[in-house]
Amino acid sequence: MSLRKWPQGVTNVSDSTTAPPRAGVIDLLGLRWFFRLLASSIGQKFVMAITGLLLCGFLVVHLEGNLLMFSGADKYNAYAHFLHSQEELLLIAETGLFLLFFAHIYLAFATAWENQQARIEQYSVKQSKQPRGLLSVSPSSWMFGSGAVVLGFIILHLIDMKFQLRPDVKYLDEHDPNAPFANALAVLSNPVSRLFYTVGVLVLGCHLAHGVSSAFQSLGLNHPKYTPLIKWVGRLFAIAIAIGFASLPVLIPSLKH
Repeated sequence: MSLRKWPQGVTNVSDSTTAPPRAGVIDLLGLRWFFRLLASSIGQKFVMAITGLLLCGFLVVHLEGNLLMFSGADKYNAYAHFLHSQEELLLIAETGLFLLFFAHIYLAFATAWENQQARIEQYSVKQSKQPRGLLSVSPSSWMFGSGAVVLGFIILHLIDMKFQLRPDVKYLDEHDPNAPFANALAVLSNPVSRLFYTVGVLVLGCHLAHGVSSAFQSLGLNHPKYTPLIKWVGRLFAIAIAIGFASLPVLIPSLKH
């Protein structure tokens, strides 16, 4: 009986055919387009603008809740207890917020790294074709630096309020009905917190003053008629957010509730 000879390098019929690739999780979720978007610098700036504007929405909601401290302990505690009673929704909201922060911070580092690498090849001394801003620092550099300060402030805020790990602050037990207001007041009354919170939110305001208008520009929403208005609205928004949050460490400890 003769043996069938296969072409050189092929020992079996199955070797000459290729099975179709198995679909991965990215393909099953239809996210291939998203990763292609992130592969380009324009796509990265686009996504960073979207996440930044969504975070601005969070700032408005967060400030609205915190300003209830001026209405007294009862209203603030009722607000805090209502939030914590919605455990499932709160978990979803916190997870989404974490993903927004992570994406925004990651893209900020990614774009800053790409810009730095592009400039190294062209300049021996760091320069920028953009108009110089505060202290002769380009807007892009200022955004990265102010963002780093804001990130440090957020980490401190989580340590203070979320995890309650500050050794120099006396916290009430979380099961105490008066704990939300009492603990927030204890943190805001701490001299270290008052200083860092005030500086942190003022730097946040500077970050927003340029970031809001820059986000609309990254989304391609430029128009000679409306761009100046967008810049002024962005600055007013930044001032309102900065003053609103700064009022808490500056005024709350001096009020009697």
